[in-house]
Amino acid sequence: MRPSAALAALLLMPALAAQDFQAWARGLEARNIAVSAGIWDVETGRALERYLDGQALVPASTTKVVTTYAILKTLKPESVIETEVWGDLRDGVVQGDLTFKGDGDPLFTSERIWMLAQSLKRQGVRRVTGSVRLDQSAFDAQRRPVGWENTSADTLPEVRALSVNFNRDDNGRPVADPDRAARETLQRILQESGIPVEGRVPAVEPIAGPAPRKLAAWTSPPLRAVVQDVNKWSNNFMAEMLVRRFGAGSWPRGVQRVQDFYRTAFDLGPDAIRITDGSGLSKENRLSARILAIILRGAYHDFEVGPEFVSSLKIIGGEPWQLRVKDANLARRVRVKTGHLDRVTSLCGYLQTLDGRVRVFAILLNGAAREEDIWEQVSRWANEAPPP
Repeated sequence: MRPSAALAALLLMPALAAQDFQAWARGLEARNIAVSAGIWDVETGRALERYLDGQALVPASTTKVVTTYAILKTLKPESVIETEVWGDLRDGVVQGDLTFKGDGDPLFTSERIWMLAQSLKRQGVRRVTGSVRLDQSAFDAQRRPVGWENTSADTLPEVRALSVNFNRDDNGRPVADPDRAARETLQRILQESGIPVEGRVPAVEPIAGPAPRKLAAWTSPPLRAVVQDVNKWSNNFMAEMLVRRFGAGSWPRGVQRVQDFYRTAFDLGPDAIRITDGSGLSKENRLSARILAIILRGAYHDFEVGPEFVSSLKIIGGEPWQLRVKDANLARRVRVKTGHLDRVTSLCGYLQTLDGRVRVFAILLNGAAREEDIWEQVSRWANEAPPP
């Protein structure tokens, strides 16, 4: 089914009201919690239950559904991101500095740097007379996108074109100087791998000049694996790295390109896809339950990239790590993207009913909601007895 057909089905099919669902939503509103929620049949698009499903609310990390599907569909699951290594190599010796040029690989970690160092050794690199330099020119100078004021975004490290270990220290805290930390890590791993770097790490990054030639290119895992990490772990840093790269180094262009995708593929304009970042940290983002369901249903029926997208969501009872939800009846029957900010609780995804039918659903709550407020309703949807 074409995405525009998914849109039409969700907009035009009448809702089948259920008193307990309506009472659940009105009970939340009585506690001053704004609600946008609904559940639809994934095959026909028929609305089964909905409550103010067109009301746009702050979506928190369910925003990642919007950004990751657009990027996955546009760039394709097998695409990779290259980090280049440049230098003047003569007889096994790099004359001068060894330059690492980043292009937004969010998984440039110590383990992968070690493998890159082994690759350089196999090419005959034995020594570097200068120091390690970073080329961050692939991203512009903007440090954070619009809408991160008064949010938990201060816990997010700087998003740089070349970022090592998510720009965090060994204790998981954002590093104060990510470029210096990256250079020190690169130089240490090179030296531990038998490639001594004779120049000292500079206190200030020198102005980048033309490097003699490219010595190596290290590729990220395929996009399908990166998106899986983004959605299963709700990794804000990785989401923003992808959106920035999607915009050729610019957050506004990346967000605009996501919006342009939905305008073209789903007939959803910027009034429907109101986002200012890729991760959902911005409280200026606005999405409705209906819009999330349209995108989820379109992705479900997308033979090209839908399987990779659906598999990127958290599987209740089916992950190697512990999830908060303990309902054994939901095991492997619910795949979701969660969202949490101060006074924002959201959830969207797919569920399988007891009779094996697949539904797409979305719940956005803005106010002092609890986790169980959402899961109470999801459990009812998943576990209610099938019609006779």
